Amino acid sequence: MPDLRGAIGRFHDRRILVIGDVMLDHFVVGQVERLSPEAPVPVVLFERDEFRIGGAANVAHNLRALGAQVELVGVIGADDREGERLRRELDQLGIADGGLVKDPDRRTTTKLRVVTRRNQQVARIDYESDAEIAGDVERRVIDEVARRLDPAAIVVVSDYLKGAVTALMMARLNDQARRRGVKVLVDPKIPHLAYYAGSSIITPNHHEAASATHLRIRTDEDAARAARSFRERTGCEAVLITRGEQGMTLGDETGETHLPASAREVADVTGAGDTVIAALALGLAAGATLVDAARLANYAASVAVGKFGPAAVTPAELLAAIETESV
Repeated sequence: MPDLRGAIGRFHDRRILVIGDVMLDHFVVGQVERLSPEAPVPVVLFERDEFRIGGAANVAHNLRALGAQVELVGVIGADDREGERLRRELDQLGIADGGLVKDPDRRTTTKLRVVTRRNQQVARIDYESDAEIAGDVERRVIDEVARRLDPAAIVVVSDYLKGAVTALMMARLNDQARRRGVKVLVDPKIPHLAYYAGSSIITPNHHEAASATHLRIRTDEDAARAARSFRERTGCEAVLITRGEQGMTLGDETGETHLPASAREVADVTGAGDTVIAALALGLAAGATLVDAARLANYAASVAVGKFGPAAVTPAELLAAIETESV
């Protein structure tokens, strides 16, 4: 597949702007040998802590790992330890964090997972405020987006319903991007569907697409029908529905294209949507057609689900996945 390989070769230094809900993923890893005498729950003997960046930050991580130059706009807590750790992680990865706005009324979104050595999740604790930003914080986010839009080849919005994505911010972004000829890609949440009006490409999973269209998605024909309905409802140029083991369905003005999933052992689907939209965006920025960019996203997803937790995919891994499939 020379077109795909050529696009990957052009990933380097493409400029992508990522906007959305940034998170810190904290893993407490331990060994389970017995149940607690106090309650029917496992006792986890602590071994180590692991930290990874999640949400919109994981999208930025995937883009950076694939070779892009990345600017990140989001909201963190005012001087909390989690926010500072997140910034350190971003700095080590070479991701610009100047667009992170501190909100004195919230803490940095953190997901604490207790997991075993075998990556089995025992419990999860979420530290977050999901109230939408407003007032001065919202104005500062809008200003940071406007300041970073001009150099960007593509904009990615990663919405996790944690408050950073608002109707006003999206309206301003889509208006400015349209005037500059910059595509806006959105990883959506259905309660915010009206916010995305005018966006270029939206990437719901099949549950989200079914919820938005009130259609069951079991077959390729169902997915094609849902893609058409989704585009009509949102007014977007194209929709890429991710369907897990059934692959993906791309719908645009030319029709629908079904991309079968690559055969891979699934370790963890956490963050796979982040990988999909990152590869799709970078493929487009590198000059690939929409169908080829979707194919790249499909291969990238097959690599990501073979890893534990939010994980990034490298160009070498992506090329290897393509080579394996073409043998």
